[in-house]
Amino acid sequence: MRAETVKAIARECGFELAGIASAGPPEDFARYSAWLEQGMAGEMRYLTDRRAEVRRDVRNLLPSARSVICLGKLYNYPTASPAPGHAKISRYAWGQDYHGVLRAGLERLVKRLEAIQPFESKICVDTAPLLERTFARLSGLGWIGRNTCLINEPLGSWFFLGEIITSLELEPDTPPPDRCGACTRCIDACPTSAIVPSGGGWALDARRCIAYFTIELRGTIPEEFRAAIGAHVFGCDICQDVCPWNSRAPVAEACGDGQYAPPLERFAHLSEDEFRLMFMNSPLARPRYTGFLRNVAVAMGNSGLERFREPLESLAGHPDPMVAEHARWALERLNECAHQ
Repeated sequence: MRAETVKAIARECGFELAGIASAGPPEDFARYSAWLEQGMAGEMRYLTDRRAEVRRDVRNLLPSARSVICLGKLYNYPTASPAPGHAKISRYAWGQDYHGVLRAGLERLVKRLEAIQPFESKICVDTAPLLERTFARLSGLGWIGRNTCLINEPLGSWFFLGEIITSLELEPDTPPPDRCGACTRCIDACPTSAIVPSGGGWALDARRCIAYFTIELRGTIPEEFRAAIGAHVFGCDICQDVCPWNSRAPVAEACGDGQYAPPLERFAHLSEDEFRLMFMNSPLARPRYTGFLRNVAVAMGNSGLERFREPLESLAGHPDPMVAEHARWALERLNECAHQ
């Protein structure tokens, strides 16, 4: 099968980006291992447990692998700055859970290709132990920027990545050059200085990242970072928002059922059952109920708005000690803002 045939059918299946990489051991594995050894993965055990070693060779996932088909799906939804007292939610979480949406597209693509020529395959959507950005770079989809996101020259960095590991021997694409130049906008804009020098380049230290604190961290957010979190209750897009390559990127179709920037009051009194129902099939379920209330409390405190005092006082009496502690901090933060 020709690589161009694969890419053409991928576009018909709704993917804006498609490229091919050889299925050898990824050259960035040593860099990844050094990142782990420095503790920059924080408490994300799925990156540090036995699955870390699986990432050494894609053939650990599919022994017959010869090529990796890398796909990109645009999610540069139209956006506007949230009003005061409204939540900031990372753009990728505005619609349905992307894992299911992307997997459905990849399954359609595999079915189309298998009709031409049978082959073995494994579909990967973010959750598989695969160095996605490395293979995406090797497949020609883009370069890895200083913000550690994959950047494509016409599309920027607003796209989901998915892969099909296949036994097909396909002609690989050529990786593009790094086009970040001398730009440091993402580094300068990060309110918690999470983009740090590492190995002659740059790395994301999750232990300082707002997205990590509000999505992956299961415990207490360090006090030194809480004020910098601002209104973010799920994720953070700052290092992508300021990227010059994203200023010229095409806009994707708006997702009809997205969360966008709802008022924080909407979340403060949620029961656990209401939380599960509201965020069914949404990435927003990821922090779990108590983690989400923790984030909402911090955002309310950072707002400086007196109308949040009552819901914060209620959360300060929450049976979960973590939620209660963050609500008490937020009340103190409201007092600080009132005297500024």
